[in-house]
Amino acid sequence: MRRDTGPDFIEALARGLDVLRGFQPGRPCMTLSEVAAEAQLARPTARRILITLQELGYVRSGEGGFSLTPRVLELGMTYIGSQNIWELAEPHLRALVARTRESCSIAQLDGSDIVYVCRVAMPKLVTLSVTIGTRFPAAQTSLGKVLLAALDEAELDRVLALPGRSGIEPRHRPQREELDGMLRDVRAKGWAVTDEELALGIRSVAAPIRNGQGRTVAAVNVNAHAAETSVEHLMEHHLPPLLRTAGDISSDWAAWEGRPIATLAPRAG
Repeated sequence: MRRDTGPDFIEALARGLDVLRGFQPGRPCMTLSEVAAEAQLARPTARRILITLQELGYVRSGEGGFSLTPRVLELGMTYIGSQNIWELAEPHLRALVARTRESCSIAQLDGSDIVYVCRVAMPKLVTLSVTIGTRFPAAQTSLGKVLLAALDEAELDRVLALPGRSGIEPRHRPQREELDGMLRDVRAKGWAVTDEELALGIRSVAAPIRNGQGRTVAAVNVNAHAAETSVEHLMEHHLPPLLRTAGDISSDWAAWEGRPIATLAPRAG
């Protein structure tokens, strides 16, 4: 796979990440040929990468082929830990879940997708499984609409031009004019709602999480099943506590970013 990159780009590292990303939901184990095809690599190249990842503990081989090991989770958890997202959000999310009796999540934008970085779930039957690291198309989710609405026009154009990597085929694909209208509405209201645009039965409302400079850094939502919760109930009963929670997390986020960071001066002599 050739990339239009600069002289400092490390192609071997990029190929290794391509191999890791090839293990999509529903394909936990793949043969060498399948890995090579998914990552668009020659078989010998894919084999060397898999052997390297196996030596590092990120991949294991078995009768059916190759599969990822739990060590891969360290890569994502390093990001979450470095951002301190879970520690900041957990008590607020748990309180929101206790108040609404619905699952609540936090997501950030990655290209044209959202990626879930925090979640407290209620045990309910839903059409789509969501865990930390799950990706969905941004334009069809309340979380994504909040995050897209925070972008300027040039950045929005760039993000929407990127191919999604969620593997999800949404129920509704808004044309750009319709999407622009939705995002204007989100900016005016300060929150977003989605009603079965991603999949049947999925209805949610989301609000922005902002840092100390007022920049939207994430979004938090309340997710409900359409058969149990009307849009009106979502607005009347779940939106007010959601907005308070978003404000509380934003305050904590700003305080955490503004914390004094101690540095150790070298000893004299």
